Amino acid sequence: MSELGKALLGIGLLLVLIGAVLMLAGRIGIPLGRLPGDIAYRGRHASVFIPLGTCLLISILLSALLYLVSWFRR
Repeated sequence: MSELGKALLGIGLLLVLIGAVLMLAGRIGIPLGRLPGDIAYRGRHASVFIPLGTCLLISILLSALLYLVSWFRR
């Protein structure tokens, strides 16, 4: 049970960190969710939002971060 508790605590801290970064990005003016490539459709009865550009940017940044972490762990 101790390992499960540590894992849940780590996941919680990670979520808090991600939330803080997103709030800071909104205050600085980084337009996450409104990048070129994000698709927004608003109809009369429905709206659909597909953040393709934002997902690509986050994927590139996370890939670079994980590459650097693995490089330093060698």
